[in-house]
Amino acid sequence: MGVDQPADAVGRLVSCDGERATVRYVGPVPPTAGLWFGVEWDNPERGKHDGSHEGVQYFTCRHPKGGSFVRPVKVSFGVDYLTAVKQVYQIDFEEVLSEDISISSKKLKWGNIKDRSFENLPSVLLCHSEVNGAGAEGEIRRTTPNVQWLDLSGTLLCCWEDVAAITQQLDTLEGLQLSNNSLRLPSDLPSLCQAFCSLRVLALNSCDLTWPQILECAPMWPQLEDLCVEENNITELQRPEGVLQSLTSLNVSFNPLVQHSVLSIAALPRLEKLNLSKTGLSDIRFDDAAPGSQTDMFSALQNLKLDHNNISEWCVVDELGKLPSLVNLSCRGNRLVSSDGNPRTASQLVIAKLGKLDVLDSCEIHPDERRGAELDYIKMFGEEWLKAGGGSQPSAEFIRQHPRYLRLIDKYGAPEEGELRKPVPFALKNQLLKIHFVFPDDADRKPIEKKLPASMVVQKVKGLLYRLLKVPAADLKLTYTSPKVRRARLHHGARTVHFSWTEPGSATLYFYSTTSQTQIVLFTALHLFYIFSYFSVYSFHPREDPPPPPDK
Repeated sequence: MGVDQPADAVGRLVSCDGERATVRYVGPVPPTAGLWFGVEWDNPERGKHDGSHEGVQYFTCRHPKGGSFVRPVKVSFGVDYLTAVKQVYQIDFEEVLSEDISISSKKLKWGNIKDRSFENLPSVLLCHSEVNGAGAEGEIRRTTPNVQWLDLSGTLLCCWEDVAAITQQLDTLEGLQLSNNSLRLPSDLPSLCQAFCSLRVLALNSCDLTWPQILECAPMWPQLEDLCVEENNITELQRPEGVLQSLTSLNVSFNPLVQHSVLSIAALPRLEKLNLSKTGLSDIRFDDAAPGSQTDMFSALQNLKLDHNNISEWCVVDELGKLPSLVNLSCRGNRLVSSDGNPRTASQLVIAKLGKLDVLDSCEIHPDERRGAELDYIKMFGEEWLKAGGGSQPSAEFIRQHPRYLRLIDKYGAPEEGELRKPVPFALKNQLLKIHFVFPDDADRKPIEKKLPASMVVQKVKGLLYRLLKVPAADLKLTYTSPKVRRARLHHGARTVHFSWTEPGSATLYFYSTTSQTQIVLFTALHLFYIFSYFSVYSFHPREDPPPPPDK
């Protein structure tokens, strides 16, 4: 605070009371005496006015309350890179023999590095420090020459020339974090390209950048592979002509994208990962390919994130099926709803529609789960298939809505007539099971009848028994028998009744108390047959391990 005022103070970033601002005016503000700085705060809520005082406009702000007048003694213009490094990384060289070294609030893992010094720092983290430039020429290369990762997010750097003055002295730099900085675009871009020639990873989150501005800067990063530009001012994507051709990962999440401008980046030849989460997308189309065919767009794309968008139409998932390399998809927080309203069913529909998918919403798809999803998909839409003509030539409209259906029939065969039942509309009452609790060891005690939701987990059922019988849940063991299963354990407390018991007809459940050895027999006196029929034919099984084999 209170350092000497630089000659070029106007336009410089400063720190004042822990917040950043840009100096817009230096001079007197009558009737008060002395020198004042007129500043525009990065956080407009910190300000008091628009740069005017008693009818005189001293400077202008983007926000009507974004400005303030402050005394120079309260303003810090920051420090150079090496000063900041020494402030943050205060190494006690008497402790170099210890396994780790405390560095300010951080802990530096030296690993196998024996000579622990600034020269051997593999990474420098100066986020939210007051770095304003490079300092003396050549000193960075002599002091921290081996830095591979540099974090300069939220600093007092105000232009790309200042950043380049630092990075051009770090010959091994591969990763650069510049988020939360407002950097002026370079006036002589070719002169800065050498400063980022080894850069592979770059983060520019919350920098108030547009996509054209990013493309304007992109020639500086000829080897860039991973670009993250979350939460900027990106609306309409444009085709990267001759730049970003080595990019394998792009994150444009938290930007209000124009719907179909996403296709402008489809020709990036090496793009494998694309994050479009929270961009407001509701639709995506690859009109160069017919339903069930492969698009030429995004030829290398393997990993796609579409979380928390406005996708509600299943045709969007069918369009994603045209991507030739897609194996990992995340689409949480959208409005894709199945006919039964069950989120698990919706997930299984995605699996059935996307035949190459290996991972959905960060969960690996096991072969048994895929097989179950695809078989149930055939059954669920079998009636529509028959009405559309069936056989190998259903109507064009059916193929448009279900482009994988014929492929699944080739794989598993056509659905049988008895399997083509309409699913029961989703309702809570349709998922209630009526269960009678019977006590064979106590003939005077009347049976207890309860209606339990099919989604109730086994552990909750045990909790219910505890409240009814005062037997701790931990002391209860549960097995069940049915016409097809002699006896199977239900020891997995997180599984649902639906998962554990989906066969039509009656079944018998046995609860044992490990303390009293009292046997309690539970059986369904009035199974709602259509519920179990619906579960066994139309409902997709949850993504869980199969139940254990019957006792021998």
